[in-house]
Amino acid sequence: MPEPLNQPWWIDLIKAFLIINLVLGAFAYLTWVERKLLGRMQNRYGPNRAGPFGLLQPIADLVKLLRKESFFPASAVDVLYITAPAVAAFTALAAFSVIPFGPVWHIGPYDVTGWVVNVSIGLVLLFSLGAIGIYAFLVGGWASESKYSLLGSMRTAAQLVSYEVSLALSVLGVVIMAGSLSLVEIAVKQQETIWYAGPQFVGLVVFFIAGIAETNRPPFDLPEADTELVAGYQTEYGGMRFGLFSMAEYINMITLSGLAVTLFLGAWGGPVLPGPIWFLIKLAGFIFVFMWLRATLPRLRYDQLMRFGWKVLLPVATINAVVTAVLVVAL
Repeated sequence: MPEPLNQPWWIDLIKAFLIINLVLGAFAYLTWVERKLLGRMQNRYGPNRAGPFGLLQPIADLVKLLRKESFFPASAVDVLYITAPAVAAFTALAAFSVIPFGPVWHIGPYDVTGWVVNVSIGLVLLFSLGAIGIYAFLVGGWASESKYSLLGSMRTAAQLVSYEVSLALSVLGVVIMAGSLSLVEIAVKQQETIWYAGPQFVGLVVFFIAGIAETNRPPFDLPEADTELVAGYQTEYGGMRFGLFSMAEYINMITLSGLAVTLFLGAWGGPVLPGPIWFLIKLAGFIFVFMWLRATLPRLRYDQLMRFGWKVLLPVATINAVVTAVLVVAL
């Protein structure tokens, strides 16, 4: 049994406050980074009006969302319509709390861990929070009392459910190899052995593709296909409520990238540089690929989207998990 850590509750409180604000700041300025990258890749200008190099564009967007009229349909279900964006944003932020970004540091008489909370079923907790976020999208579209919002929410539910099965199966190999559902233990196990991106390369590919679909990123952005459904489940939302839905989706992308780094790339592991720096470098690499795909791939048709999830990713993830289980038992 490892020795108990000397980490009082107020250190956890400080870490939670810092992580929430860092994730919110990362969300704000990753929108600027993405626009700049898309501009470079597509030979056009990105944000360049608000502040030098457009650096104040995220602040301008926030002010615009806060000042816009908060309208809603007269027939909307008030309580559900108002709370759905808040639930989506809360679950997205809470999910990052179980992702480890560094080892244990000894500062004076205290131990400071590189994670906010470590639970024995951290992976299950993270997937559970993601499932609650799906309810927020579904309920928000239904409570809007709009056929376009309802169609968008049903598309969202169908897509997220179909790809969440593949997402969960893709990490079974990692769980079997590490012998734990704790993300901290999975990260530590990789420091002691090898990164799981090698033996679980198939799982990594399936996880990444399913993660793109889970975060509604192109080319899997059918729930918000503006050419077909106006704006999906958030058609009837405006102002900061619309902003909360958008923030939840973007933070989910950051969280999925952090989870991929933890499960397959050794979390904070790396030479010379401090652990959190390595975690951020790997995280930035995953997020860059998300943005790159948006700039280069066209949107899939709905029938292609569903067929790819059920007929391709699900069997591949299942076979990968079974083969891993057999090899672990045999060895």
